Amino acid sequence: MGDSADTSRKSVKTYVPAYQKAEWQSHADDLEMSQSEFVRTMVQAGRKGFEPDSTDETDSGSPAPDPGGNGLERQVLESLSSDTYSWDELLESVSDDIESRLDETLEKLQANNRIRYSGRHGGYTTVDGGGDGD
Repeated sequence: MGDSADTSRKSVKTYVPAYQKAEWQSHADDLEMSQSEFVRTMVQAGRKGFEPDSTDETDSGSPAPDPGGNGLERQVLESLSSDTYSWDELLESVSDDIESRLDETLEKLQANNRIRYSGRHGGYTTVDGGGDGD
């Protein structure tokens, strides 16, 4: 992230089954977090498995602070080097590209006829019948 990173807050809306929302709320309560904070944190934690391996070196030739990981440590340090952030602002500064990456992935999967949007099922579903067998 650079100095030009947009740190304004935006709303994201999703629909999940009632039992899942209740589980998330319960877990958030156990962690003394708001449900929004819990969902943001879990999404960010889940991104870890989708990031490419980072074996970059620093300018001095030494390994990056998070070798082989997702570069989160580097992103946090870069963000904090130019400003002070609240938890929510920092979370947003390191996760700002997930929405566009998800959109691109969904478009690709739809173009390859692997998923489709189903209003009847309330969202995306696999074409191969991975849902309830349409």
